[in-house]
Amino acid sequence: MPTAAPQNEPSPAAELDQLKALAAQYRLDWLETVPSDSLDSTLVTEVPVEWARAHGVLPVRYRGELCVLTADPRAIGDQEYLALILGAELRPLLAPRREIARSIETCYFSKADRAEDFIRDLAEPAPDRTLILRETDDLLKVADQAPVTQLVNLILLEAVKAGASDIHFEPYEARLRVRFRIDGMLYDQTAPPKHLQQELISRLKIMARMDTAERRLPQDGMARVRVGEREIDIRASTLPVAEGERMVLRLLNRESALLPLTALGMSTAALDRFRALLRETHGIIVVAGPTGSGKTTTLYAALQELDTQKQNILTIEEPIEYQLPNIGQMQVKPKIGLTFANGLRHILRQDPDIILVGETRDLETAQIAVRASLTGHLVFTTLHTNDASDSVIRLVDMGIEPYRLAASLRAVLAQRLVRRLCPECRRRVVATAADLAALGPAAARLQGASVWTAGGCGACLAGYKGRTGVFELIALDAAMREHLRREDLAVERLREAAARKGMTSMLDDGVEKVRAGQTSIAELVRALGESV
Repeated sequence: MPTAAPQNEPSPAAELDQLKALAAQYRLDWLETVPSDSLDSTLVTEVPVEWARAHGVLPVRYRGELCVLTADPRAIGDQEYLALILGAELRPLLAPRREIARSIETCYFSKADRAEDFIRDLAEPAPDRTLILRETDDLLKVADQAPVTQLVNLILLEAVKAGASDIHFEPYEARLRVRFRIDGMLYDQTAPPKHLQQELISRLKIMARMDTAERRLPQDGMARVRVGEREIDIRASTLPVAEGERMVLRLLNRESALLPLTALGMSTAALDRFRALLRETHGIIVVAGPTGSGKTTTLYAALQELDTQKQNILTIEEPIEYQLPNIGQMQVKPKIGLTFANGLRHILRQDPDIILVGETRDLETAQIAVRASLTGHLVFTTLHTNDASDSVIRLVDMGIEPYRLAASLRAVLAQRLVRRLCPECRRRVVATAADLAALGPAAARLQGASVWTAGGCGACLAGYKGRTGVFELIALDAAMREHLRREDLAVERLREAAARKGMTSMLDDGVEKVRAGQTSIAELVRALGESV
């Protein structure tokens, strides 16, 4: 197999000039950008991805011809090797090295390797194999690996392509069930053979640096995989059950979590108010909602809008899901005594301007956060509560004195995630009486109106594609602080005071998204419950 000689990388402009000169010299076409319709994943079925990367060549279809993308038309050996594999003549087509590298990753990512096809070809029973640990597994490299490793990589790759947040491996008496959580819902996948259950779980344990011999106790671990140049962290958890070990993988995809505030789904008014709160110099801002409601994504979006050059921003999280540039992040480690409370005490000695506390779950953490906010720090934190008003009551129930809370709490943002209707197949319908009854008083705004409902097509899952947030934001004013100081803590009175201040509830925000065709009544009720 020919080998590629190492070359110094010129600047993009210089490389383009060289490319034009070579194209003129050899009378070849050249591209500054490779069009997506030229990439054909069927052409690379027999070409190992690591070879394509190392040699910087890729077979493509361009203007009806089979071509080979290359930055050097003089590398005849590489072109002949590809022609031999494909059994066809290939015309050289010049492109910059960086563009060829991008095209290689795009082409191999779209390659139609499926776990279902691989599972169908697996022989039974499978012999024991030595499972090899790699520091970072590349999911696009499949052909040269053991069958169980190939299967694991294909399952992970399918999950990444589908935009799954979690993968569930669930053992039962006669089968091993695999499910992906996509947009908050679980969907069954092709089941691997039952006889591969232990090998598959062992391979995943090795990737996550767990004890493969320990099958009686729950374990947690972390792994990292690559899809081309993109790295994805995986949080793994095992649980012993009657038929083996149940395993759940949380895929921490940086691209889906590091979103700008404008992409979260806040209304213009709520977004403007929230951005104004980010300019506060001290106080507590709480983001509330159940597990999986997007609180961390919202906090990371907020941190990205802050001035990291002139402010010292520190976080304490469990776990650190994504590394943020120019921000100091610390992970809770309860086994060695590093709790939220202890970590927060040490953070205060680091001269912070802004502090993110991943979760306020006990009185000690809450008290330190309140003291920090009263001494000139802006503190972000999360609470597992149903809505914004409940968050205020929860902090008092924890033991925070109402007068201290009145002085420190700036705002509470409560949120949920609802699935977006697929724009390709959504259908207009008239809201039924049953639909409206589930919405309670908010249904009056939809009475007699036509709304959108889910259809179903090849581009989506059961009529939905992606998610957006529904929000309610309480920014405390003088009247609400007076309620707290007087210990007038009835949730309804707090909600009424917030409504007078102009707060839009999550239900009202959701109804507006129903009217706009972003989601359906059924999905809003699923996310918020009936008559919220």
